[in-house]
Amino acid sequence: MSLPKPHNYSTFSSHRLSLTGDSFSGSGRLFLLRDVQVLEILLAAMVFIVIHSLRQKKRYGLPVWPVFGMLPSLVFTGLRTNLYEWITDVLSRQNWTFRFKGPSFSSLNCVVTSDPRNLEHLLKTKFPVFPKGSYFRDNLRDLLGEGIFNADDDTWQRQRKPASIEFHSAKFRNMTTESLFELVHLRLLPVLEASAEKSTSIDLQDILLRLTFDNVCMIAFGVDPGCLNLSLPEIPFAKAFEDATEATVIRFVTPTWVWKTMRFLNLGMERKLKKSIKKVDEFAENVIKTRKKELSLQREEENKRSDLLTIFMGLKDEKGEAYSYKFLRDICVNFILAGRDTSSVALSWFFWLLNENPEVEEKILQEICRIVSEREENEAVMKKEEEGHELRFRAEEIKRMDYLQAALSESLRLYPSVPVDHKEVVEDNTFPDGTELKKGTKVIYAIYAMGRMEDIWGKDCREFRPERWLRDGRFMSESAYKFTAFNGGPRLCLGKDFAYYQMKYVAASIIYRYHVRLVHDHPVLPKLALTMYLKHGLRVHLERREQLSD
Repeated sequence: MSLPKPHNYSTFSSHRLSLTGDSFSGSGRLFLLRDVQVLEILLAAMVFIVIHSLRQKKRYGLPVWPVFGMLPSLVFTGLRTNLYEWITDVLSRQNWTFRFKGPSFSSLNCVVTSDPRNLEHLLKTKFPVFPKGSYFRDNLRDLLGEGIFNADDDTWQRQRKPASIEFHSAKFRNMTTESLFELVHLRLLPVLEASAEKSTSIDLQDILLRLTFDNVCMIAFGVDPGCLNLSLPEIPFAKAFEDATEATVIRFVTPTWVWKTMRFLNLGMERKLKKSIKKVDEFAENVIKTRKKELSLQREEENKRSDLLTIFMGLKDEKGEAYSYKFLRDICVNFILAGRDTSSVALSWFFWLLNENPEVEEKILQEICRIVSEREENEAVMKKEEEGHELRFRAEEIKRMDYLQAALSESLRLYPSVPVDHKEVVEDNTFPDGTELKKGTKVIYAIYAMGRMEDIWGKDCREFRPERWLRDGRFMSESAYKFTAFNGGPRLCLGKDFAYYQMKYVAASIIYRYHVRLVHDHPVLPKLALTMYLKHGLRVHLERREQLSD
C-alpha cells in the first residue's frame, strides 16, 4: 500500500490559507500595531532606567539599578577584577565615603569609608556606638564563634583583658622569642636551603604560612603541629582553614537569605564551608584535649606553661564556672586567624615588593650588615657563627633595624593583611565628614584604600617608598587612623609588637642569606578572603648571596 504524495496536502493547505488570509488581514495589522506599541513602551522604560541609573551614579558614584541596586557593578566589575582596587576607585571619586545600595531584597546596604577622620570617630571617639554588630557576627559565627575577632561588649572584654596581660608578660615574650628562633634556624632555613641546593622553585607564601602556623600553635596553645619541615607535609587543618575564610567572606557579598538557604540545603560554597569547619573543629578539639590531659598529669608544684589556652582554661566565666569546650574552641580558631594569616600574608606581599624594587632590598641588606658588623669582633660566639655561616640575630639587633621596619610598614600600607573591616551603628550618629548614620547601618572601612589616598601619603602614594616612615634615619609610625593595618582604639592589635618582631626576624634571616626572585610570569593578584592572600601563592627561586658575589 503506497502513501499519498505530500504535494496533495500542500496544495490544499496553500489554497486554504489563501482563502482565510484576507479575512484576518485587519486583525493582523492590529496585532502588529500592538506589538510595536509594546516594543516602544519597553524601549522607553529601558531608556528611562539607564538615564535614572546614570543620574544616580553622579550622586552615589555607581549606577543604581531598580531592584538590583549597585549589585551588578559589584558582581560584574568588582568581583571579576580586583575588588579592593574597585572600592578604592569608587571612594576616590566620592571624596572617600560613599553609600553602597544593595538589592531591595537583600541586606547589603552599607556606608563605605576610608576617611581618617571617620575612622578615628568609629574606632576611638565613639567606640561604644560602633560594635562589630549582629550582621558581622552572623556571617562569621560558624567559623569564629564568639571568639575575640567576632565578639562585642562583655564577651570581647573577657577575652581581651587576660590576653593583654599575657601578651605583655616577660615570660610570654621570652617564649615567643625562643620559639621563633627555633623555627627559623631549625626548620625555615633548612627548607629554603634545600630549595636553593636543588635550584627548584617554592611557594614562599605556603612556607611562611607553615612557619606562622607552627609558631602560633606553640606560643598560644603549647602544641607543635610540625607543619614546617623538609618533607612539607600536607596539613588538612591549614587547607581547611584557608577554604573556610574564603567561603565565609563570600557571605558578605551575598544576600543573607540566599546564603542561609544554601546552608540549609547544603549547596555551593556553604557545603564547602561546612566541610572545612568540620576539619577546623577536629583540630581545635585535639588541641584542647591534649592540653587538658597534660594539665591533669602536671603536678601542682611544677611551673605551669605560659600559653594562652592554658591561661583561659584556668579562668572562670561570668557564672563562676570553667569555660566550655565551645568557648575554648572559639579562642583557638580566633588566635590562629590572628597569628597565622596576618604575618605570613604581610611577608608574602613584602617579598613581592622587594622583587619589584631591588634598590630597597639592597638598602635593607646594607642595614643588616652594618648592624652585624658592630658586634665586638673578639666574641667567640660571633666567630663560631661566622665559621659555620649560621649567623643568628639577637633581639636587640632586630629592634635596631629601622629601615627594615619602615619597608615592612610600607608593604602593609599598600597591602594590609586585613584589607577591609566592618562595624555596625547601634544609635543614630554622624561622621565628621557629615555622613548621617542611622541605627542599624553597616559601616565598611577600607584599609586597602587608605594606603592610596594622596591627602595622607602624597602624590607618590602608590609607590613603594620606605623612606616616608623615617625621621633622621629612625622609624616613626603614623597615626593608627591613617595606618590602620593593626586596627586602632580599644581594639588595637594585641600582637602588634610581636608581629613586627616576627616579620623582621624572618625577613632579615632570609634577606641576609638569599636573594628572592619571582618566577617569570607568575601572576600576582589578591584573593578574596578575610585576609589578603596572594591568589596564586608566591612562586620564587632562591639565590644564595655568596653565589651572587662570585
